[in-house]
Amino acid sequence: MKLFEKLFRPRPPIRDREALADFIDAQSAFIVQKGIYEYSRARAGHYSKVLFAEEGFARSVERARWQAFPLGLSMVGETVDVVLRPHAGDERRPVLDQIIAVVLSVFDRYPVPPSIGEAAWQEARRELAHRLDLVGGHAPKRVMDIPEPLAESYFAMMPIHEKLRGRDFQTTRNYLRVSLCNIHDELADRIDAAAVIGALLK
Repeated sequence: MKLFEKLFRPRPPIRDREALADFIDAQSAFIVQKGIYEYSRARAGHYSKVLFAEEGFARSVERARWQAFPLGLSMVGETVDVVLRPHAGDERRPVLDQIIAVVLSVFDRYPVPPSIGEAAWQEARRELAHRLDLVGGHAPKRVMDIPEPLAESYFAMMPIHEKLRGRDFQTTRNYLRVSLCNIHDELADRIDAAAVIGALLK
């Protein structure tokens, strides 16, 4: 019974900066890692257990998930802006600046992944900050369109040789779209927009 209650217990509301950061962290990791693992298993078919047990492939997966994490942060960060912007009024740009700061604080939670290296990791951080800064220069996108500029880069990070990927890009892009829409819906259900904006602008 306790397990049943735990599974169906409503998730706590998001009312402050820390809760927002935790949401961004968890969802960014989820969207990119789930896609990498599921795609790799689908491509490997019956040999997936053997493939994932190989040290070389495990290293490739580790590198891919850290390469992709900043893309997940970018997509989820822009989704947060989509949710909060209608509530921000004249403070839209200050709110976006603080969303960017929260996203970068999530990035900074993690040490430099050995598979990526210091220079590439810092460059990924700069690119992440730049992508999110550009969000303020246009009207909010439909959530399903947010992955569009990043989908090809994400697909190229898959730890499967490009000759074996076939025509799977559209499937991967659709996975990102659907997953991000689900993330948006959960955020919209859980967030106390007024409280979060107040916390961001303190």
